[in-house]
Amino acid sequence: MTRHLSPTAERGHATTDLAVFSDPASVAVVGASDDPAKWGYWLATGALRGAHRRAVHFVNGRAVSVLGRPCATGISALPEVPELVALCVPAARVDAVVDEALECGVGGFLGITAGIADDAALAAKITAQGARLIGTNSLGIYDATSELQLMWGNPTPGPMAVVSQSGQLGSELSALGRRYGLGVSRFISVGNQSDVTATELLADLATHEATRVIALYLEGFADGEVLFETLAGLREAGKPTVLLTVGASNASSRLARTHTGSLTSPLDAVDAACRAAGVVRVNTPSDVVDVARGFLAAPIPRGRRVAIVGDSGGQSGIAADVAAAAGLTVPQFSDAVSADLAAQLPAGAACTNPVDLAGAGERDLQAYATVVEQAIAAGGVDAVVMTGYFGCYGEDTPTLAEAEVSVAERLGAVVSATGIPVVVHTMAPESATSHSLWQHGVPTYGRIEAAMRVVANLGSALPRHTPAELYAVTSTAPVEPGYWAARAVLSEVGVEFPAGAVVRTVDELVGAAEQLHAPFVLKAGWLEHKSEVGGVRTNLDTVQRAREAFEDMHARLGDGGYVIEEQDTRPGAVEVLIAARRDPALGAVVVVGAGGTETELHEDVRLERAPVSRATATAMLDGLRSAPLLHGWRGSAPVDMDKLADVVVAISALIAHRRDIDEIELNPVRATGAGPLAVDALVITHT
Repeated sequence: MTRHLSPTAERGHATTDLAVFSDPASVAVVGASDDPAKWGYWLATGALRGAHRRAVHFVNGRAVSVLGRPCATGISALPEVPELVALCVPAARVDAVVDEALECGVGGFLGITAGIADDAALAAKITAQGARLIGTNSLGIYDATSELQLMWGNPTPGPMAVVSQSGQLGSELSALGRRYGLGVSRFISVGNQSDVTATELLADLATHEATRVIALYLEGFADGEVLFETLAGLREAGKPTVLLTVGASNASSRLARTHTGSLTSPLDAVDAACRAAGVVRVNTPSDVVDVARGFLAAPIPRGRRVAIVGDSGGQSGIAADVAAAAGLTVPQFSDAVSADLAAQLPAGAACTNPVDLAGAGERDLQAYATVVEQAIAAGGVDAVVMTGYFGCYGEDTPTLAEAEVSVAERLGAVVSATGIPVVVHTMAPESATSHSLWQHGVPTYGRIEAAMRVVANLGSALPRHTPAELYAVTSTAPVEPGYWAARAVLSEVGVEFPAGAVVRTVDELVGAAEQLHAPFVLKAGWLEHKSEVGGVRTNLDTVQRAREAFEDMHARLGDGGYVIEEQDTRPGAVEVLIAARRDPALGAVVVVGAGGTETELHEDVRLERAPVSRATATAMLDGLRSAPLLHGWRGSAPVDMDKLADVVVAISALIAHRRDIDEIELNPVRATGAGPLAVDALVITHT
């Protein structure tokens, strides 16, 4: 018999707030089951864990009861309209269940069922009624604070939120965290994101008090600009994100029209967005948990300089190599600091960084803490990594256990007092001392590569570049195809080009050449890639040679806008690539690299999210392998780095401002001490 619906959720008043997915007043599991091998069982048993906080209803047309509770034949047969409905029925039945639920006024749907014929149509039907849908193809949701559990498995409560596009990988992250005592504050398997997106669910974490760190797995970055703005906001709120991904959209493959496109991958744009937002991207689920634990225990290092303190020369040396591979530096201590250390340590101890205690720890366990304190007090380092036997003393010699724990407490005290993180690599990561280190804010790992990666990744939570200064870009006129039109729009933002003119006939060429200074360059200005088809001639030292080159090029390539320019012959010029592109999902990025016709061969580029400041532009240029050429190589004159950085800033501002522009490429920009001069350019707009 159909029961009358309670007025608590009348039709037309569906809940659209995302709170329906974190703390609903009532839940219905459609497809509830007594069979532990079925999804309906796990959803039902999980829902019952919160039964003291909310009404829990089961729906199954073929069962009278499930788990000892009465079971209704449909949503309309329930005593009230549930706020949230978990859909766990065969794909063919989902539409009918949703229709019934919407008719009753349900406000939220969790779509567990996979294989829906038309996800988009289902989501449209739901949202048209003011309701929302997580999924379909979701592994479920969980909230430790509200005791909402609608998922396979039994998560342990804790401070890490897991938001995952892959339900099973999200479960792995949860399981790995549990292994190390790191529980989950909220678990959301976003599934197909047919309606509610990962970005919305992440934004909702900003006010979730139980969440202190976020583990995020995504396979794509639709609306990536908003996503990373959200993640930046979470970081500012003290909730850092650790990102795991397998790559970005294949749509970026079209960027091979330019040198820049062939030199940068979709993942490069993801990394640039991460650096700008202070998001840490890692490569494995284990890395996610290692870094998340580090965030929860230690302060964030303010730079990448590391002191290494070990009790084995071999382990200390390996630690230094691993640090370099992780992008960290191991600066040499000053003579004064090294002398102070040498005065305390046994003869032969290494004291310049890395520090090898050379047996001092066996003589007095407090030597570990003393050396760490001295390394921090000397300044010049942003973190300390201890490596070796410490953590094993109490296990191997129980009479030393108390003394070893006291050293752990002392290490925690110096971290607390200075804000400089100490991370430990130990051969006994499960020992009592290791647990004490964690309790006192000293992350401790059983592998040196894990310890160093954590130090490097914690530092990535600080945005890598300074905010861009305001840069006026007023140009809005459409950009016509071709080099001359590209010159025009780029000149408006301050890019300098050689003197030149557009010519279409021999007479126009001769007239233009007589007004310019030889040698000349002649280009087929309408071609994107001129060199490949003989569309560029250089070193034309007379008007007559320019004329002959024009006649030859015109005979081969036909009519068009040819460009004659003065050739840049300044000695010692360094050729640089400066480019920008608009990633389909992640927005505008700017690229610098080694330029010229061998650009792809060099594969020497740096990429950041646009727009960038001059400081960031300079750091990008300095980060190139070819940077020594810019600063004067083997007696050559250095280039004007300020003016070169200004071009990078201008291009980054232009691509950020002009959303009709997809790509910009200056290659090469010839840089000297007198400033940079762009000698070829390409601007591609929407087609």
